[in-house]
Amino acid sequence: MTFGFAPSSAASLSTSASAASASRMLEPAEWAAAGIPLLRNPREVVSGLHARHRPGPSTAVVAVLDPDERLRASASFTRRPSPADGWQFRNALLSQLRRVIPHDLRRRTPVRTAVLLYCRDGDARWTEEDGAWMWGLRDACTLHGLRCGAYITLTRDGWQVLGEGRGGRRPHADSAPEPFATAEAPPPLPRTGGVASEILRRAAAR
Repeated sequence: MTFGFAPSSAASLSTSASAASASRMLEPAEWAAAGIPLLRNPREVVSGLHARHRPGPSTAVVAVLDPDERLRASASFTRRPSPADGWQFRNALLSQLRRVIPHDLRRRTPVRTAVLLYCRDGDARWTEEDGAWMWGLRDACTLHGLRCGAYITLTRDGWQVLGEGRGGRRPHADSAPEPFATAEAPPPLPRTGGVASEILRRAAAR
């Protein structure tokens, strides 16, 4: 007669939860193969979001860009201290997107792109936490009718677009925000002629 111990239901649930959580993350190779659109000017995007939200460690900034890479909406929030789980990250990102911009689910092809800037400790190398954020961003974009865009980390060493190998030293996690005027395009010049032009001409003559 043999005796043994069957695994407890609690242990089985814990193992299942760990396996499910591990499947809700993307490896760098998977991310690179996903066809994520490249940012034309990543430093401008990073500097603009840094100036607007001033993220600290464990702060995520999700932003929606139009086809010309102009910022249409953005939101920031602090990650709660818990194990990295792409499903939870997806829900948090989706909640923020729904709060700041209508969905594009009626479009056959996504027009706007969502990017994620995450400020964290450590260096720029990929971590499992990054993989969970990537999974969450991709899924949130699908559910909101957006294209999945770049995932960018911000550390004390600078910023890094994961999967692309592009990055820079400024801004970084401890740097002061750049003046807002340098982080965004200058306002368009007024058109010549008309009432506005006459008012400006009179003001200059004073």
